[in-house]
Amino acid sequence: MSESALRSDPADTGLTYADTGVDYDAIDPAKIMAQKAAALTAGQLSRFGLHEVPASRGESAYVWEERDAYRAFVVEGLGTKSLVADASRAFTGRSHYDALAQDTVAMIVNDVIVVGAAPQVVNAYWAVGDSHWFDDRERARDLVDGWAAACELAGATWGGGETPALKGIIEPGTIDLGGACVGVVDPKERLVLGDRLVAGDHIVLIEASGIHANGLTLARHLADQLPKGYATDIGNGTSYGEALLAPTPIYASILAEVLDTGADVHYLVNVTGHGWRKLMRAHRALRYRMHSAVPVPPVLDFIVRQGDMSPDEAYATLNMGAGFAFYVPEVHVDTVISAAQRKGLGAWSAGVVEEGEREVVVEPLGLRYAGERLGVR
Repeated sequence: MSESALRSDPADTGLTYADTGVDYDAIDPAKIMAQKAAALTAGQLSRFGLHEVPASRGESAYVWEERDAYRAFVVEGLGTKSLVADASRAFTGRSHYDALAQDTVAMIVNDVIVVGAAPQVVNAYWAVGDSHWFDDRERARDLVDGWAAACELAGATWGGGETPALKGIIEPGTIDLGGACVGVVDPKERLVLGDRLVAGDHIVLIEASGIHANGLTLARHLADQLPKGYATDIGNGTSYGEALLAPTPIYASILAEVLDTGADVHYLVNVTGHGWRKLMRAHRALRYRMHSAVPVPPVLDFIVRQGDMSPDEAYATLNMGAGFAFYVPEVHVDTVISAAQRKGLGAWSAGVVEEGEREVVVEPLGLRYAGERLGVR
């Protein structure tokens, strides 16, 4: 994306995530409060002869140590992307729930792997407004088949799940997709929690397929302002709805290949909520200087232009082409890039870790995100 496609005045952000009802400044304090309360329960693990890894509190996956290995656990949800699929079905003739299934599994698995874990078991949580949602057999079959296929891509077993009908909580005709995953870090030396991050590490960004499952409330808000809604051509012959519904890559196999080479992985980030601010998730006083931007998927370029978003808001909210990040010594950069390319995904050595205050600096766009702008721990 050219800089001219983005607003240059940081005081005039155009469309913001908070405008659409999702305000991280309101959400994050409650999450931190929950983390503090949760930490007080850690001693319960001693009943089983186990103990937690405290440094995993505030990471994407919670980790505890067992005798043979570390275990990691994640619960995640898709959010509102299913509403895009429901609206787009009218002009595409497809339910798109196979893609949504992959999105949901990717949201779960891409979080569990950030600690170096291999996903073992994935469970599903499909909550509906009423049980008649499952009467649409084509849609239900797409969801089931897509979930199974996504678990295969992740290298995980689909263990089971829950399908509650929550009338009065969830709107009739809609579904809340989510789930959980248990992963294993074996051998234990593969545990990744950012403690090995050092100045000089390189930041390798792996390609995003599109919006993934973050920022959909903003994207839906924008659809209401378009003359043809989700059927609007984004400029390359693809409708806005179909572009939003591009499934999220599952990055587990890339990480597995990199770790199997013996490469020294110092940190990992699933670039979801909080956009490029998430690149400083490690609880360390380090600067993350991004000397390169990466190609922006057409659908995100479209959102930024149509929403008249500032660079600051766009990169603080959306993945802007970076789906996952590896932090590795320079000697292992090519290993990560090659592993991604063998899976059909682009990868770029886009930044470096430096001594300094905790912040992300995106040099090509003149952006700076100070540590206090990421309230996730």
